[in-house]
Amino acid sequence: MQPCTLCPRKCGADRTKTAGFCGAKSKIKIARAALHMWEEPCISGTHGSGTVFFSGCQLKCCFCQNYAISAENFGKEISIQHLCDIFVRLEQEGAHNINLVSPTPYVNYIIRALDKARPRLHIPIVYNSSGFENVETIDLLKGYIDIFLPDLKYKDSKRANRYAKAPDYYRVATMAIKSMYHSVGPAEFDENNLLKCGVMIRHMVMPGGRHDSIAIMNDIASYPFKDDILVSVMSQYTPSFNSHEYPEIDRRITSLEYDSVVNTMIDLGLTNGFMQKRSSAKKEYTPPFDLEGV
Repeated sequence: MQPCTLCPRKCGADRTKTAGFCGAKSKIKIARAALHMWEEPCISGTHGSGTVFFSGCQLKCCFCQNYAISAENFGKEISIQHLCDIFVRLEQEGAHNINLVSPTPYVNYIIRALDKARPRLHIPIVYNSSGFENVETIDLLKGYIDIFLPDLKYKDSKRANRYAKAPDYYRVATMAIKSMYHSVGPAEFDENNLLKCGVMIRHMVMPGGRHDSIAIMNDIASYPFKDDILVSVMSQYTPSFNSHEYPEIDRRITSLEYDSVVNTMIDLGLTNGFMQKRSSAKKEYTPPFDLEGV
């Protein structure tokens, strides 16, 4: 972290003195730590996922629904011991797993907190990220993370550059996903159909992006390990943050856009996973960032 190279931006910031591109400085900062019911069924289960929302983000998409923490860096600074205690408390509250949302800027601290919590922690650890990750950072997490939950957002470099200033997004994300799979192996479920380990790729269909989405589905179908991972196609895109500055995405998706991607997913045999109902574009998927549980 001095200089910081944890994410593909490799901004080189000395985070003891200034924030990195992600907005993170040298202390852990989180905005919420509570049970969360709005993940896929095999993650949320019946009691909820023990979700810890970290402040900052290395990707910073212009339409982010979590912009209050990803772009505006709302949150509270806490210690490694406090983070450890949060993990343990969430398990005691009935969480099926510990779900780390946008954790990359804090990987070093998370590893230390998990080391402290390990004797008292018995549930899977989920790494929930944008997919824009360094392979080297993913390798650091081997033995600490049980479930990787990466986005795979854009294949077209022009779209990735326009909406996230990351033209190399797809190349970087696909390399990271392959490393994630090699780290945790095939998906496994417990007796209650909860995910114990594995990789679930999330893809959110965007306005005007169905051809890009279809190309991504075709690429996933070519992975040699495609039958050992899960794919979750989401319809929940809702205009937010700065989407009003991009007229082509300042709307919700149409049934045609979403159905064409889902049908492609089915035709390709990518049936291990989930697909949201077309009506899932609701604000409820974004929890209040009010320091609950912090």
